[in-house]
Amino acid sequence: MQVLSRVRDAASELGWQLLAYTAALVATALGLAAALFEAGVRAGDIWSVLALAVIAAYAQRTKINLGGTYTVSISLLPAIFACALFGPLAGMIVYAPSAFSFPYPWVGRVSYFGSRAGTGAIAGGAALLVQNLMPSGLGSVVVGAAVAATVAIVADASFVAITNVFRGHGGYIECVRYGLSVTGPSALFYSPAVAFLVLAYKDISPWTIPLFFAPALAAQRWFLMYQEQRRLVAELGGVNEQLRAANLSFAKGLIATLDARDQYTAGHSAAVAIYARDIARRMGLSVELCDLAHLCGLVHDIGKIGLPAGLLEKPGALTLDERREMQRHSEIGERILANVDSYAEIAAVVRHHHERVDGQGYPDGLQAEEIPLLARIIAVADAYNAMTSDRPYRDAMPSRVARLRLAQAVETQFDTAVVAAFEAILAGATEDYRLGRRDDFEFGRDLEDSRSMRSALSA
Repeated sequence: MQVLSRVRDAASELGWQLLAYTAALVATALGLAAALFEAGVRAGDIWSVLALAVIAAYAQRTKINLGGTYTVSISLLPAIFACALFGPLAGMIVYAPSAFSFPYPWVGRVSYFGSRAGTGAIAGGAALLVQNLMPSGLGSVVVGAAVAATVAIVADASFVAITNVFRGHGGYIECVRYGLSVTGPSALFYSPAVAFLVLAYKDISPWTIPLFFAPALAAQRWFLMYQEQRRLVAELGGVNEQLRAANLSFAKGLIATLDARDQYTAGHSAAVAIYARDIARRMGLSVELCDLAHLCGLVHDIGKIGLPAGLLEKPGALTLDERREMQRHSEIGERILANVDSYAEIAAVVRHHHERVDGQGYPDGLQAEEIPLLARIIAVADAYNAMTSDRPYRDAMPSRVARLRLAQAVETQFDTAVVAAFEAILAGATEDYRLGRRDDFEFGRDLEDSRSMRSALSA
């Protein structure tokens, strides 16, 4: 009664068709085994066959997942060896038990038991046919191994495809095509390997079996570890992408806060971010540094949030005290960003983006290479956009005038290499780009999709 209950549960879960197919596979496999035995076919040396069955089962337990429902292992190799050396009955005995190493419900394991028994019988029969048609010798061993490997791979892919069709994992032709694309090339390895094993077994000793399979299993284990490493790297890449998107969202929130107080500064920051990113790209910096330049440009003026009310909005020239107060925004920005995890490098760039290469900048009077490279890039992008933008106390400069001012200030205020890179960009750019009028210069537009920045970098 308990068995019938489990069968009904399996039928309701998997469908009667798959259950009937599984029963037919097992019945056919048992019938084939009985017929072969009745015809006088034997399994060969029982200890060698059992050793190969253990190797096949272990190889299947350390299988390699290719994604979805497809896995590969070298469990077919000892089965082909058994087929080529001992015939179809040995192939069935070696390959069929490895199905129970699958982490599937009992119906799935029984199904694969039947299909793998069928694969062993077909491949072994093909090898036996070759040996009967050809004179014994090296040629029959090589050809028999090649035929057994080819037939086994095709039969295995076909049985797996039928099972996947019943399980609703695609059409038959599609599954066979994919299975052969994955396992087909392995015939180039299986054929010579099996031929070598057969010759070594016959001419040297049965103990050559573990001498070959040990490295093969080790290679499979190594590849499994390699695949796991690739998976972890891919997951880490996804985490890094999420972190990058979170950083951009955080920067957007900061600039939105600044925008509520001073709309010019927020729009200016968006333009500086694009200019800084493009300069970094022109200078051949890595994608990560280009991204970081963009992020630093977005938040380089965030310290202005902490300035006294009315200072940013003042329409006329600043007094000396007001100018000193304004200069504090880089230090305030550093203190704000230093409290954010993973923003230490950004905080340093923000602190030093008003330093000069001649040492006359603020707040620390750094000079030349003492100034972080990204800070030198932000300084050029910041100054250019400030000069080409309308301010309450003056009109915007034409691009050519602002570029001349930058060129005149190299080696005193600005880094020569940075200015040269920016000039090369501006020389070939549209007027809308030079004046920051392109759509993506609008605050928030270039942040709507964080992937847009990476697309721009790879364009």
